[in-house]
Amino acid sequence: MVFSTPIFMFYFLVFTLLLYYVVPRRGRNVVLLISSLFFYFWGERVYVAIMFLSTAIDFTHGLLVERCKAKGNDRGAKLAVASSIIFNLALLCFFKYWDFIAGSLQAVGLTFMPVLDVHLPIGISFYTFQTMSYTIDVYRGDARAQRSILNFGTFVTLFPQLIAGPIIKYKDLGDQINERTCSAGKFASGVQIFMVGLGKKLLIANNVGALWDSYKAMALSDLTVAGAWLGVLAFTFQIYFDFSGYSDMAVGLGRMLGFEFLPNFNYPYISKSITEFWRRWHISLSTWFREYLYIPLGGNRCSKPRWMFNLFVVWAATGIWHGANWTFLFWGLYFFALLMLEKFFLLKPLEKAPAVVGHVYTMFFVMVSWAIFAIEDLGHLAGYLKVMFGLGGVPLTNSWFGYYLTSYLPVLCLAALASTPLGASIYRRLGQKAQYALCTVLVAGGLLVCTAYLVAGTYNPFLYFNF
Repeated sequence: MVFSTPIFMFYFLVFTLLLYYVVPRRGRNVVLLISSLFFYFWGERVYVAIMFLSTAIDFTHGLLVERCKAKGNDRGAKLAVASSIIFNLALLCFFKYWDFIAGSLQAVGLTFMPVLDVHLPIGISFYTFQTMSYTIDVYRGDARAQRSILNFGTFVTLFPQLIAGPIIKYKDLGDQINERTCSAGKFASGVQIFMVGLGKKLLIANNVGALWDSYKAMALSDLTVAGAWLGVLAFTFQIYFDFSGYSDMAVGLGRMLGFEFLPNFNYPYISKSITEFWRRWHISLSTWFREYLYIPLGGNRCSKPRWMFNLFVVWAATGIWHGANWTFLFWGLYFFALLMLEKFFLLKPLEKAPAVVGHVYTMFFVMVSWAIFAIEDLGHLAGYLKVMFGLGGVPLTNSWFGYYLTSYLPVLCLAALASTPLGASIYRRLGQKAQYALCTVLVAGGLLVCTAYLVAGTYNPFLYFNF
């Protein structure tokens, strides 16, 4: 079940919210736990058992870590943390990477690992990272161990961010699981944020996504330089509005339930360097890797070779986290190479250059990265990149490019404007009454238009189900 479907919006969400606000405050976590398990069961059936197992393992390990720390047994506490991390990584590696590793080995003649055709449980990359943060936070003293398995289960399975994040660290949400404030104002703002995310997803991401699908399906011989770049531009907007839209919906749903989630995106396409881009893109993942991998490896408080190695590990992990395919690893290392170039040579000149130079530079390399990210077949990827850069005598344009550009120009212009803070800036300058009136019209109108899209059953993929 995904947020941008009628069954979620008009049945699951309505029923859950009614029940949530009808029961006494002490019963709200019970409602959330049951609703979240049903939400996951709707899409995964038997794999809901993984949620029970993960909850039980990490809950007991958190208590064990705190008990060992209280007794001064730091070695025991470290072993408990290590045990929890090993369990979560083993779970993730088996379901997500077993077949990738087995297939790669068989490609070079090693057949000792069979390909099992393991089904990837929805959201496993997100919720394993969240549960891993729990025992680490308890060990570091950043959070107290949760004494109620019901409350801990609510944290693990919380449906607004269960299958696509943002990745919520326990230290940021633990207190809210135990006690949170619900109010009409918070609920209303949650509705507004949810509708912004729904509009991003249905009105922009889905429309430009259809353009990318057309170009991705084309034979390389039918592509042109301009067409290849137009296709990648479409995917550039699709992945941003798809994922940031889903994150906005998660933040909005959280507010409706009294939670405060940190934002996951901050207008990444206005960045003037790759370094800035990664401060604005998928913030929860970047923060997680910084706190739980980069800093434990030594961060930048070490020799330069060791620091470069630490960054290499982080970006390799960032790439492979997104999917079990060599292209994702190359994608992560592509950004590692760019960030190294910036840190050693480019960052200071970019800061001194006019803003437009940094912006064009950043978007050029980001768009190339999305081609690497989106095309999982290495041979097709190599051919597509050749076309993008005009290698092999490909034509600059053709009639198909003109047709697609004319057809999709309005939504591409809308996507370009919506990826900047211009609209939010104009809204903030309005008076309170004007803001209230405009917000009411936009929410009501947005709900009407989005409902029409949902009822019509139009093109509605969800990219991050794959990760």
